[in-house]
Amino acid sequence: MTLARLAPVLFVLLWSTGWISAKYATFFADPLTFLVVRYGTAVVLFYVVCRIGGVAWPKQRSGWLHAIVSGMFLHGLYLGMVWWAIGQGVPAALSGIIAGLQPLMTGIAAAYLIGESLNTGQRVGLVIGFLGVAIAVLPKVLIIDASSIPAYAVAVNVLAMACVTAGTLYQKRFVKEGDLRSVATLQYVGALIVTIPAAVALENLRIDWSLGFFATLAWSVVGISMGAVALLLYLIRRGDVSKAASLIYLVPPLAALEAAIAFGEELTVPMMIGTSVVMVGVYLINRKSPVEPVILKD
Repeated sequence: MTLARLAPVLFVLLWSTGWISAKYATFFADPLTFLVVRYGTAVVLFYVVCRIGGVAWPKQRSGWLHAIVSGMFLHGLYLGMVWWAIGQGVPAALSGIIAGLQPLMTGIAAAYLIGESLNTGQRVGLVIGFLGVAIAVLPKVLIIDASSIPAYAVAVNVLAMACVTAGTLYQKRFVKEGDLRSVATLQYVGALIVTIPAAVALENLRIDWSLGFFATLAWSVVGISMGAVALLLYLIRRGDVSKAASLIYLVPPLAALEAAIAFGEELTVPMMIGTSVVMVGVYLINRKSPVEPVILKD
């Protein structure tokens, strides 16, 4: 099986574990503080990989700048805001619903900003995908005491979706060339530029240097920051950003299944139904458009 076929599956599997890692990480460190250590470790490891592999770095200053800016949005602002919002009391179920906004935002923005055209099936797929996420997660959201959730934290979570949408489009438009390993290294530098000041300003920099911390850090860096992100960059570069973003629809239902296994959380019938609906939506978005027959004229 080729990487082109395997990459979407691997990306969804690896990216979905980020929700589980986020929950484990709160046991050992403040959210933004953990991300600082995670991003710093990723920079070091990616740099070592680049040195060993003799990877070429961007030749122009603009290439460095574009990679760093995309990293500020894709990792620093997006993930930092989501983790901080969850730490402030936004339930994972509600955060999952909000995460479903990203493919919709990306599909709409891509059509206007970078000229990607969506056919009718893809438009329908975007809506079906979001409805699937809603079916899977909404029953949990409805039983939440809304008065206990800070409105500002929800607003930050929504803003995070706008940031990752902007970062995805920026990546597609301005980071078109260069080795993905050197690009990823610079992106995590950008993430640190955002996350370090935020952690210093908002947290006590708590870290429990335990085996659990290092185990969670190892998976977060190798599995997600290096594995999943490299696959995401590959998918964005080789295809439409709307199709790459649509894979995010599969993450909340899959994360719910993983949470049921890891933490014993309830796996409900709506989750299973919603996951099936999501898969239909993602299929419609990513299926190949039928090739129109060519009519030769005399």
